[in-house]
Amino acid sequence: MSKGYGQFCPLAKAAELLCERWTMILVRELVAGSRRFNDLRRGLPRISPSLLSRRLHQLAQAGVVQRLVEDDGTQSYELTRAGRELVPMVQFMGTWGHRWVGSHLEEQDLDMGLLMWDIRRGVDAGKFPLQRVVVQFELVEAPTGWAHWWLVSESGEIDLCLEDPGYEVDLLVRCSPRTLTTVWLCQRSVADAEAAGELQILGNSALRKRFPEWLQGSPLARLGEASLRADPITQESAHP
Repeated sequence: MSKGYGQFCPLAKAAELLCERWTMILVRELVAGSRRFNDLRRGLPRISPSLLSRRLHQLAQAGVVQRLVEDDGTQSYELTRAGRELVPMVQFMGTWGHRWVGSHLEEQDLDMGLLMWDIRRGVDAGKFPLQRVVVQFELVEAPTGWAHWWLVSESGEIDLCLEDPGYEVDLLVRCSPRTLTTVWLCQRSVADAEAAGELQILGNSALRKRFPEWLQGSPLARLGEASLRADPITQESAHP
């Protein structure tokens, strides 16, 4: 950990731990349910393995995270009571970011791996039938190797594939990375993106009708939208 602030103030002491680069994003991943090292890396694709290990160690030393050994011998991580008390902070920061700064997306923010990983764990599988449903995403103008993704919904579970799983595709979603990101962040609706000709959904008509309910948006973005609806005065400022 870097040199502290040299203050006894509880806020300063908390900031020494939580305001290190990547730390709160790591806490976000743990709050979202990621437990294993590789899953945490998928949620933080630009962090190095060594830095991720260091941040986990710091949080463990502070009593925010505990290490566990799974039945198969692999190591996992989960929030302690102290860590779970950070959940409202994560939600508040996500809500604040959505209200005031989240709409300003730079090209460097459009990370396809992170987006699809977040969608994989955030869609509502209960909106699709229990039998297998395959949704292929074709991300127009995405970098080579990152344009085609498959989400397989079956029995309430979602799997994410970067290679064709070999199943018949029920829905094909075609759009740009930016369009899908703005829809996932609740900055626009599926219907609005379709009406603008920026998003196409091809395939089974019954599943197409359910698609907007299935792709509800990022949980933190939904909290932000609920906050905006409760305080409409801020809507114009939050979404210029």
